Amino acid sequence: MGELMRSMPDARALAAVGAWHPATPTQQGLWILDRVERLRPSYLLPTVLEFTGPVDCETLTAAVTRAMGRHPALRSRFRLDAAARRVEYRTDGPPPEVGFTDAEADGWTADEVERLVEALCYTPFELAEEAPARAEVIRLDAERTLLVLTVHHIVFDGVSRQLLVQEIGATYRAFARGAQPELTTPPHPALVQDGPADDEGLAERVAGVVDRLRGAPTTVALPYDGDPEDPELSLIGATAETLLDADVTEAVLGVSTQEGCTAFMTGVALLAATFARTTGQTDFLFAVVWPGRDDPAAADVIGMFMTTLVLRVRLDADTTWRELLRTARTAGMETFIDSDVPLDAIAAALDPDRDLARPPLTPVLVNLAEPAQPLELAPGVVGRFQPLHPEYSKWDLALFVRVDTSTGRDRLELSLNHPAELFTAATTDRVLADLRRSAADLARDPEDKVLNQPAADQTDLDDPAARLGLVRSIWQEVLDTEHVDDDVSFFDAGGDSLRLVILVERLSQASGRPLRTVDLFRAGTVRGQAELLAAPAETTSGGRGSSRDRLLGAVRDRRTDRS
Repeated sequence: MGELMRSMPDARALAAVGAWHPATPTQQGLWILDRVERLRPSYLLPTVLEFTGPVDCETLTAAVTRAMGRHPALRSRFRLDAAARRVEYRTDGPPPEVGFTDAEADGWTADEVERLVEALCYTPFELAEEAPARAEVIRLDAERTLLVLTVHHIVFDGVSRQLLVQEIGATYRAFARGAQPELTTPPHPALVQDGPADDEGLAERVAGVVDRLRGAPTTVALPYDGDPEDPELSLIGATAETLLDADVTEAVLGVSTQEGCTAFMTGVALLAATFARTTGQTDFLFAVVWPGRDDPAAADVIGMFMTTLVLRVRLDADTTWRELLRTARTAGMETFIDSDVPLDAIAAALDPDRDLARPPLTPVLVNLAEPAQPLELAPGVVGRFQPLHPEYSKWDLALFVRVDTSTGRDRLELSLNHPAELFTAATTDRVLADLRRSAADLARDPEDKVLNQPAADQTDLDDPAARLGLVRSIWQEVLDTEHVDDDVSFFDAGGDSLRLVILVERLSQASGRPLRTVDLFRAGTVRGQAELLAAPAETTSGGRGSSRDRLLGAVRDRRTDRS
C-alpha cells in the first residue's frame, strides 16, 4: 500500500480552501490515478454489515449521512498532473452519497440484491469528480437490513473503517432518542501526520533500511499454478485456512512467548521455515501492513495512515526453531522502528527497474488478522460483517495469522489469500499442510534445526512390509526411541496428545494420505496404522457415521485391544 495521505503538505496549506495542493507522487497514487486499471478493485475497501432485528432505515440512513459528511478525508478530490508526475488533492468537495433501497417493497429478488451489493462494493470511483466513498442502506425485510459501505483505500484504512462504523452506531442511537450525538470535531488527517524530520535525515534512514535489505531476492519461489506476470490476471481472490491443534498451539506460543515473539512474528517464522524446507530458498522479504498511528492524536482520525513495510528473514542449515523465532522478532522490531521511511524510496533504491504494476520488493504479505467487531444499533439489533463476494487479492500470497479462542483453548489459525488463478486448491492445501508440519516440528523440539527434516519417503503403500516399516520409522522418530512394538498402542508406548498430532502430520506427509487424528487414535498400533494406509486415499480420512460415532468406535476398539 502506498502512503498518499501520509505525504500531504504542511497542514497550514489547508487553510487555502478551494485550492489544489500537491502531494508527493507515491506509488499508490500513480497506480490509482494513471497506470494499472486491473488493480482498481483491490484499492476499494468495501464493507457489508447485515443487521438482524427491526431497524429504522430512515434513521440509519440519516446516521450514515451525518457520519460520512463530517470527515475531510471522505470529501477529498484527487487529480494527477501527468506532466509533473504529481498527485494533487483538495478536501472541500461535497460529501459522499448515501442512498436507501427498500428491496422488499420494490420487489428485488435475492439475485438482484446480490448484484446491487457487488456493484456498490466494486464500482470504481472517479476520484477527480466524486467523493471517494459511498453508502447504501438496503432493507431486505422487517428483520434484515444491509449497510453497504465502500471507501477508496487512498483515504481510508482498516482502523478508519471501525471508527466510522462505531460513529454510525453512536449517531443512530442518539437520533433514535431524538438527540444529537456527542462527537468532537474531526481534525484533518494532515494535521496529525508526522514524517521524517528533514530531507537529509530521511536520506540517511532510507540508506540504513536499504543496507539491511540489500542482497535479498525480491521474489519468493512460490508454487505457482498460474502466471503472476500475465497482464490479464484476474485479482479475484480465494482463501483457504487451517486451525492448529490446541496442544500444538500451546507449545508453539509458549516458545514464542519465551522469545518475546507476537503471534504475527510466529507466523513470519513458520512461513519462512516452510518455504525454506519446500523450496530451498533461505532468504526472504515479506511485506507487512502497519497501522501508522503511533501518534495518539491519530488514534481516532479517519484517513489513510496505514503503510506497507518490508522485513527480511534469513536462515541457514544450522538455524534452530528457537533461533528462527529470534530472527523473526529482530526483523519485525527493526522494520517497525523504521515504519515512517517511505517504501517507495526503499523500492526505488533496491529495484529501480521494478514493474509498478506489481507489489514492490516482494509478492508475499504476512499480517495479523483482527476480525471486526459487530455493531449493536439497539438492544436485539446487531450488525455483523459479511464475507465479500467476490473478494480481491493484490498480493500473490498473503498469510493471515490469528489466535482463535472460540473453543475454550487458544488455537492458532493460519489462512492463505491469493488471486484464485495463481494457485489451485490442491496447492494451497499442500502449503497449509507444510505450515502445520512446521508448527508441529517447532512444538516437538524448538532446539532442533529447522532444515533437519528427512527426505520425503517414496514408499510403496501396496507392499505390506513397506507400509509397516514406514509407520514404525515415524513412530521411532516421534517417540524418540529406537524400538517400538508393532502391537502396542501409541499411548502405551509413551505417546501423548501432542505427539499424536505430530504423528498425524508425519504420516500424512510421508504417505500422501489425508489422515485425521481420530484415524490414528482408532488404529492405535503400528500394525493398525499400517493397515490404515492400505485403504484407498479417498477413504482414509472420512469414515462412516458422525464424529461422535467415530469417537465411540475408537474407544471401543481400544477397549477390545486391551481385553
